[in-house]
Amino acid sequence: MNTMIPAWIDGTLTPTDKLLAHKKGLKHKAVSVFVVKGLDILLQRRALGKYHTPGLWANTCCTHPMWDEQASACAVRRMQEELGITGLYPEYRHRLEYRADVGNDLIEHEVVDIFLAHVHRPLKLMVNPDEVMDTRWVNYHDLIAEVARHPERFTPWLKIYLQNYADTIFGPDLIIASKS
Repeated sequence: MNTMIPAWIDGTLTPTDKLLAHKKGLKHKAVSVFVVKGLDILLQRRALGKYHTPGLWANTCCTHPMWDEQASACAVRRMQEELGITGLYPEYRHRLEYRADVGNDLIEHEVVDIFLAHVHRPLKLMVNPDEVMDTRWVNYHDLIAEVARHPERFTPWLKIYLQNYADTIFGPDLIIASKS
């Protein structure tokens, strides 16, 4: 079954096959979520069966909304589907657009709604092995340093988010957390 995602074709938002959107580099909608606990960010390592960027570290979760699905509902749905996370309702942070080569002659040209969710208790994860091969919590500052030292370990979008939008995504939240 083909997954249909919202993509722009000739300037009109149109239900489009996900793989076709990536093959043609069509601009399409996406959702990304960062789950944070103090200064720590929950990362996922993409499963080896993913058709692009397998085995690379990414933000907590990301996906494409279904046709007519609200971005906030998509964020909640995808946290549950990929990581088994329930009971978190992430806060909208920013909308951004980027274009990146993700290998295998595929292009991500996304208009992404970014969400941030805070946890204040241990989080029980039930990882979907078709989506995620590993998870880890990493200190924000350590993550920035690791991406600088080993960029090949991370997805293009995570690098773009951290290099160009970190202040907007994490805003005062990490500054406040670092003082507590």
